[in-house]
Amino acid sequence: MAQTFQRARSEEQRAQRRQAILDTTASMLTEMPVAGVSLNELSRRVGLAKSNVLRYFESREAVLLELLDAASREWLAHLEGALATDVDAGAPLPARGDRVVAVLAASLAERPVLCDLTSAQAAVLERNVSPAVAAQYKRAAIANVGTLAGLVRTRVPELGEEDTARFAAVCVMTTGAVWTHAQPSAAMLTVYETDPELAALRLDFTTMLRQVLEVVLSGLLARASR
Repeated sequence: MAQTFQRARSEEQRAQRRQAILDTTASMLTEMPVAGVSLNELSRRVGLAKSNVLRYFESREAVLLELLDAASREWLAHLEGALATDVDAGAPLPARGDRVVAVLAASLAERPVLCDLTSAQAAVLERNVSPAVAAQYKRAAIANVGTLAGLVRTRVPELGEEDTARFAAVCVMTTGAVWTHAQPSAAMLTVYETDPELAALRLDFTTMLRQVLEVVLSGLLARASR
């Protein structure tokens, strides 16, 4: 339901207005993909003219980048506990590495909004923002990748700092790519359902992400052992 706001006159009110815009957009993303989120619909739902929404965020993409950062930080906070609980630090390296990857893939699969935002990051979200917003987001993204690398390194210390950074970066990029291919159009779904031969081409997000990351982690470990 659309909300109606009076003009924000204090810093606290402006902060509340920004948060309302973010919360409304986050709610929309539970109903529709990133591509379906428009400024017109966001403005209607939040109860502001589009020009007023743009007082707080310079573009739709700026809103979505901020949500991507928030979703990434929430995931990393969850992941820290999941890795500590679900990965036996004393297990043999191959089994331990595979378990780390399985936890990563499963936790991402539970967060379709994060995966959808990640898939749109480079091709869409970074295309309609100012250098200032781009720089702010990239600094946050670098910090998040660093956090992910640190979490992986606590369970796979056999990897050095540089290799865990590589793995973390590949994890983010692969998540976006696999998510895109695992969300077929209505036409593709019809093809998969009616043609058993082509149905084999349909990707399961969790399985494919896990398999790719297992190969990446195994390769990095093999290089490190040399």
